[in-house]
Amino acid sequence: MKAVVNEHYGSPDNLEIREIPTPEPQAGEILVRVHATTVGRTDSCALRAHPFFVRPVTGLLRPKRTVLGLDFAGTVEVVGKGVVKFEQGDRVFGLTPGGYGAHAEYVCLSADGVVTVMPPAKRFHEVVVCEGAWYANTYLKKFNLRPGHKILIYGASGAIGTSAVQFSKIYGANVTAIVSTPHLDLARHLGADRVVDYTAEDFTKIGDSFDFVLDAVGKTSYFRCRPLLKREGVFAATDLGPWWQNVILAIWSTLTGKERVVFPTPRHDPSFLEFLKERIQAGEFRAVIDREYPLRNIADAYRYVETEQKAGIVVIKVVPEDFSPET
Repeated sequence: MKAVVNEHYGSPDNLEIREIPTPEPQAGEILVRVHATTVGRTDSCALRAHPFFVRPVTGLLRPKRTVLGLDFAGTVEVVGKGVVKFEQGDRVFGLTPGGYGAHAEYVCLSADGVVTVMPPAKRFHEVVVCEGAWYANTYLKKFNLRPGHKILIYGASGAIGTSAVQFSKIYGANVTAIVSTPHLDLARHLGADRVVDYTAEDFTKIGDSFDFVLDAVGKTSYFRCRPLLKREGVFAATDLGPWWQNVILAIWSTLTGKERVVFPTPRHDPSFLEFLKERIQAGEFRAVIDREYPLRNIADAYRYVETEQKAGIVVIKVVPEDFSPET
């Protein structure tokens, strides 16, 4: 099978498309022919081994696992022994185990993993949204977001941000979205109650206070956002922050019992995938697709993601001719 291989940490220039052996499903596993995947911030960080402390897990000098890719959508090609949940030909989507393997023509995973049958009539590239949605929902669940809450989402145009806006409205919250000028209409279309252009005004001085502030892009800080928080308000970020301050503040908040800063760790949860599927099927959640690239141009997709200008997701078409609801 064709796969995107990176044998060395570094820039997208290190990526090569090679022929490698197709994995064979063992008992309890399925082999999925990948039709669509994505390139996101997590893939970019893994490619460059950022932050550096991940290397003891991913490989000190070079990657232990050389095919990246979390999100996937495709068709079940082979069903391993004992699998009853899926059949050959099922159209499925989900997240790869450990965040590796989707940048290839085939991926092998447990039938009990984060994978489920796609909503009817949806195209493959419309459901490769699991990573951003998974992160966003993890943070909103930590907030225990409910109707009547007010949340400010900084960076509401990225994969996590667009998901957070949509889920916040599903949970009944009032949403203020902070974005740049090109993404104002997008945030409004996703349902944000108020949209602020951070390039035109200081979002920390908008004359409002919030139960929760979510930094969905890791580009602000608790100290800058503190004036926006209500007395019991909570701040969360999707990045470590300068000098790992978000982790340190989260630990301190836990030790003091105040929980003003939280830094939850997302965990693969198959039940969330069913929730996401229902929301997609009901029309309450949709993919925001910035660009689409064929597999052969995946290095260009990485380069674009590293500009930090994308809105929503960047899709890789592994089987471009099959992008139709009937496939």
